[in-house]
Amino acid sequence: MKRLGTGIGWRPEIADAVERMPGVDWVEVVAENVCPGHLPESLLRLRARGVTVVPHGVSLGLGGAERPEEGRLSALAERAEALGSPLVTEHIAFVRAGGPLTASPRLEAGHLLPVPRTRDALDVLCENVRIAQDALPVPLAVENIAALISWPGEEMTEGQFLYELADRTGVRLLIDVANLHTNHVNRGEDPAKALAELPVEAIAYVHVAGGFERDGVWHDSHAHPVPQPVLDILTDLASRVLPPGVLLERDENFPEAAELERELGEIREAVELGAIRKAVESGRTAAAGAQAGVGVSAGLDLAPRVEDTDPARQRLALAQTALLSALAAGTPVPEGFDRVRLGVQARALASKRADVVARVAPELPVILGEGYRSAFLAYAHGHPMTGGYRRDAWDFVGFLLGAGEPEDARVRRELREWWLERSGPVPRSRRPGVRLARATRRVLLRR
Repeated sequence: MKRLGTGIGWRPEIADAVERMPGVDWVEVVAENVCPGHLPESLLRLRARGVTVVPHGVSLGLGGAERPEEGRLSALAERAEALGSPLVTEHIAFVRAGGPLTASPRLEAGHLLPVPRTRDALDVLCENVRIAQDALPVPLAVENIAALISWPGEEMTEGQFLYELADRTGVRLLIDVANLHTNHVNRGEDPAKALAELPVEAIAYVHVAGGFERDGVWHDSHAHPVPQPVLDILTDLASRVLPPGVLLERDENFPEAAELERELGEIREAVELGAIRKAVESGRTAAAGAQAGVGVSAGLDLAPRVEDTDPARQRLALAQTALLSALAAGTPVPEGFDRVRLGVQARALASKRADVVARVAPELPVILGEGYRSAFLAYAHGHPMTGGYRRDAWDFVGFLLGAGEPEDARVRRELREWWLERSGPVPRSRRPGVRLARATRRVLLRR
């Protein structure tokens, strides 16, 4: 596996700082945020300097019940080729549900949701990973995710689930130590146990990120400094195997460049400390590692490869649709789930939708002013996403106009103009008839 070194997540907001930052060996970019034919100049300059760029996908939904969409796979492959990347990465998660397998409307989560650690989910995931591997021009690595909720009736630990996934598909693993910490706080899972069960030789690289705790729930925000417990897990991992690469993720609330450099320094120190521990305890660690490797293999009830995954896909589809519907549409909570935690997750999803819609449609918070967020959250309750965030923004405005809101006639008029502008395949302002009418109006006004 290519050694990557120390890296940072490239984001437009910190692009200049990343270019000037010393000791950055590689960067990771959100795949859906770049266009192969129009790569940002900053990324082109980094590549010209020999900095590796890895595309990180967030919308493939490999853990979903349906097979990966050919168009999404093609888009990910195009980005890998355009960036000259040695690998691409995605998540072990589902991001949509419903559709033909359940004969119900398709729902979009707008977020990475956990898959149940069951045989059905593993069989489906393995086939989806193989499909993706066949479609991509470079190796694939998949990431463990953070979660607020646990599925009832799980049959494996996270370490066992990842071990068998890697064993059956040969896929590489992107281990997020911040997500291991999140699952420790939220689901009581021991990160050391998860690391002990992992096939560490399959690790492609490691993510490190910050978050915050509120009311006993850890939120994986990617907008706060990396806490010491996450660095401790990174040291534990490095005491077992030297990771080929380690990357700092930051998605918003960006600090000054000096603060990011300080965090990168802490990450390097955590890895170095782990390497020292490994060297000092090499004999005992090697013996324990050999025993742990035998124990994991023997402890797993390895199932035969499943050729026909359609029955498993349908069972998984029904379960995932019921969960996403409860989270996004307010339907009853499926049996076995923690209602309180499900409520926390539902509010988090709605809040994220409001934030992202405000970014993709920045005119709406301007038009609606302080009332934007409360209006959107009221809409989101019972109105799940059906087609991505831009469609979500359009549907939100359509809902307001249909309800005769807001009361201010001027605001309604501006919203109507915004909605009409985006109501067809061609923006209304660019349609020939509209351009002619506006030109005629300008001539008449000058008379």
